[in-house]
Amino acid sequence: MSHVNSDRSLSEVHGQVVPSAASSRWKRVLAFFGPAYLVSVGYMDPGNWATDIAGGSQFGYALVWVLLMSNLMALLLQSLSARLGIVQGRDLAQCSRETYPRSVNFILYILAEIAIAACDLAEVLGMAIGLNLLFGWPLLWGVLISLLDTILLLWLQKLGMRKLEAFIIALVAIIGGCFLTEMIIAKPHLGDVMKGFRPSLPGDGALFIAIGIIGATVMPHNLYLHSALVQTRKINRDSGSIRTSLRLNNIDSTIALNLAFFVNAAILILAGAVFYTSGHHDVASLQDAHTLLAPLLGSSVAPVLFAIALIAAGQSSTVTGTLAGQIIMEGYLRLRINPALRRLLTRLLAIVPAVAVLVVAGDAMVDKLLIFSQVLLSMQLAFAVIPLIHFVSDRKKMGEFTIGTLTKIAAWLIASVIVVLNLKLFFDSVQEWVAGSDSFWLKALVALFVVFVCVLLVITVVYPFIQRHRTANISIHDRMGEVALAVSKKVPFKKVALALDFSNNDSQVIKYAMQLCSTQAHYVLIHVVESASARMMGHEAHDLETREDQQQLDMYAALFAEQGHEVTALLGYKDRAGEIARIVKEQECDLLVIGSHGHRTAHDFIFGETVNTVRHLVKVPVFIAQ
Repeated sequence: MSHVNSDRSLSEVHGQVVPSAASSRWKRVLAFFGPAYLVSVGYMDPGNWATDIAGGSQFGYALVWVLLMSNLMALLLQSLSARLGIVQGRDLAQCSRETYPRSVNFILYILAEIAIAACDLAEVLGMAIGLNLLFGWPLLWGVLISLLDTILLLWLQKLGMRKLEAFIIALVAIIGGCFLTEMIIAKPHLGDVMKGFRPSLPGDGALFIAIGIIGATVMPHNLYLHSALVQTRKINRDSGSIRTSLRLNNIDSTIALNLAFFVNAAILILAGAVFYTSGHHDVASLQDAHTLLAPLLGSSVAPVLFAIALIAAGQSSTVTGTLAGQIIMEGYLRLRINPALRRLLTRLLAIVPAVAVLVVAGDAMVDKLLIFSQVLLSMQLAFAVIPLIHFVSDRKKMGEFTIGTLTKIAAWLIASVIVVLNLKLFFDSVQEWVAGSDSFWLKALVALFVVFVCVLLVITVVYPFIQRHRTANISIHDRMGEVALAVSKKVPFKKVALALDFSNNDSQVIKYAMQLCSTQAHYVLIHVVESASARMMGHEAHDLETREDQQQLDMYAALFAEQGHEVTALLGYKDRAGEIARIVKEQECDLLVIGSHGHRTAHDFIFGETVNTVRHLVKVPVFIAQ
């Protein structure tokens, strides 16, 4: 199916974890823990490492306070993101689609896709560098090998949300363990480290490095991701349950992001203890850091741990990056495509430029490409943070869970700091790129782009104040008139199954079923729920999409009953073809009427192929309504 029949985030895993089903109080509490760990890996991805290493090698421990401040900022923003997902049951992309004009939303979607690609680019390069440092493989090989991550993610997601979270937590533990070991080897002076928590900006380049650290810490895709991941927990919608969920998710975020702070601080402290104290103040690249660790620490284990941690960071971050890509596509465009293709597209958007740069310019450009990815991320950040604050401040939609005045002030202050610093980093980078060019057209084009970014930023800030919300046509089940006409048709089979997808096809399916069957026929209405929760939990799913689909199917059944027809309405779960075939067999139907999506070849891969698969699974006649 090309368009999403419901607004459920990450439909394959939505509402999959049911805390209330846990056998003990502690298990119920622990069931809420997990989403923030997937988010936290974005705060320790390879794109962060360069700024941490540069800060530690140039200024020792003096910028540890910047990491702490960045972590506090991230903690507030991620808690707001989780609040949005828990209270409204919608992710950041969905809320943006329902608030901003269509043209603005399309631009925000493009920017979000660019941010995902930029983030994934950093992960691809980080993993390639890690494989190069550990095994000596060429960077190009490492980039191409990273394509296999797509298969890994699909396999992990098929195993279930908790196993995916366990995999990510294991990678985070590997990263933390590697740097804890390196810290023990490096033996930094604890008193000097503690001085680094005192705010100061030593040296002329400290401000630039501080901006880079903040810009690399708060990732825009994490805000989209967190608002969707919290919806993998199925909770009651009463005030007390929501409040409990908010509290436990805040605890989850605090623990996970503090672990991310530890990793980033460990990288900076390691760089300070090893490079700064030995006079190597110009270390900024990952390769240089790896090369110098062994001779400066006198340990061959340190560089190996560094490479392993880098691979783990790249692997964990790319898993969450591709999930975020799915969220923004489904949220902004309401377009659901084959998950394998979505992962493949995300990965190719990162691999293609990486391969192009490596082939044309060689390995020497890798560090500049990493920096470029962080600049792209900094450009997008404002367009995720500002809408988020607007949405959680909307009392009409958030009700009693609207953020308080002090939280609003803190959020807007943090947004202002992040936006100003990131825009400065963006504009400085653009100015540096065009400084050596005498081309008038290039400079004019860049100037127009800067104006465009500023205008879009103003619209993003102002529009929700002018129009708090626009009425969104959230219901996608608007074919009742056509269905009612089809039900009234006369209907030689005794029991016929109708596979319905709540689209334009339904009226055709019903019409032909009526023509083919006797007036005493029993109709079995089938619809397969495609949400993540339904795929993973089956009939135990109780997410919004499942409830909406059940309601829609009941409305169809009511139309049949009004016409005097005997009818049974059944929801299926997990894969479409398998569930349709199962219900047809269990209900002992002697005819199946199913609609054709009209796709051919490549479209079947993109949107999924149902009809041909069903035909091979059932032993009754199949009528394809076109």
